[in-house]
Amino acid sequence: MGFKCGIVGLPNVGKSTLFNALTETQAAQAANYPFCTIEPNVGQVAVPDPRLDKLAAIAGSQKIIPTQLAFVDIAGLVRGASKGEGLGNQFLGNIREVDAIVHVLRCFENDDIQHVDNKVDPIADAETVETELMLSDLESLEKRVPAFQKKATGGDKESKIAAAVLGRALDLLREGKPARLVEPNDEEEARIFRQAQLLTSKPVLYVCNVEEDAAARGNAFSARVFEKAKAEGAQAVIVSAAIEADLITMAPEERTEFLEAMGLHEAGLARIIRAGYELLHLLTFFTVGPKEARAWTVHKGAHAPEAAGEIHSDFQKGFIRAETIAFDDYVALGGEAKAREAGKLRAEGKAYVVQDGDVMHFLHS
Repeated sequence: MGFKCGIVGLPNVGKSTLFNALTETQAAQAANYPFCTIEPNVGQVAVPDPRLDKLAAIAGSQKIIPTQLAFVDIAGLVRGASKGEGLGNQFLGNIREVDAIVHVLRCFENDDIQHVDNKVDPIADAETVETELMLSDLESLEKRVPAFQKKATGGDKESKIAAAVLGRALDLLREGKPARLVEPNDEEEARIFRQAQLLTSKPVLYVCNVEEDAAARGNAFSARVFEKAKAEGAQAVIVSAAIEADLITMAPEERTEFLEAMGLHEAGLARIIRAGYELLHLLTFFTVGPKEARAWTVHKGAHAPEAAGEIHSDFQKGFIRAETIAFDDYVALGGEAKAREAGKLRAEGKAYVVQDGDVMHFLHS
């Protein structure tokens, strides 16, 4: 399944540089002027997971297939985007299609790179973008909620639910708060709320783009962003887009040495993915065999048939049971056969909730 993250931010904060580094391509044109990205660039990247390599080594798998993550590089937003300024309508539409927002914030000083407001203030930058998203949602709901209320008075059940949950979102937006603070009362409200595709209902990951020397510990700018994220219940990570750009030019063995010299244990991609997984409540399960070892992604709380459906829809429809081994047991015992002998292979039914790291084999009709 994976998920799709839209990279947003003001012009010249490092969005396209980060996108190029993350996807190891130069698909996005990184240039020092606004609107150099006119069409959204989409990059599929492999999700790094050292557990997959361990499983493949034990099973002697011929192929290793990680799960995929999509990044969408969306052109820089400016004030007035909600009214169409700076090609805003097109870009807001691109944001509507993603699962989460990766909000890149400039947390570095550099006189050679122009800031759209001629000052470095990541909190003000974040508020500028958030305001445009809220204004767009506000305009949308001020039209939609009265329409649902009118239908609700005529006895339409779904319109009554929509009027209630979206009405609460409208109240929040009028108070200057994002729609993601809405807490649906039940599954029906949650479904309708998701279908509304409100821009400010998207979970947010703040990426603090710092100078190279601050990549390990951050700086005063990133500290303020982390405070903001904590107050909002959002996530934040520190990344140096410049370092990530350097990494893609290096051989794998050189990368490790370079990261250690910078005081880092892993590349920025890994930190962004881990934070993204937590943000979207995702987990990974594996299928392992002599032909291939493969990672798959589902939402936390997913049941075994849903996991089977990630492989093929027929597996979910004809689900019988799942043979499941915990990752630690698979590794400690040296594979499926020994795990089965030790009684660590479990036969799980439709009610089983998939756990992160499960090694699974599905039986289906």
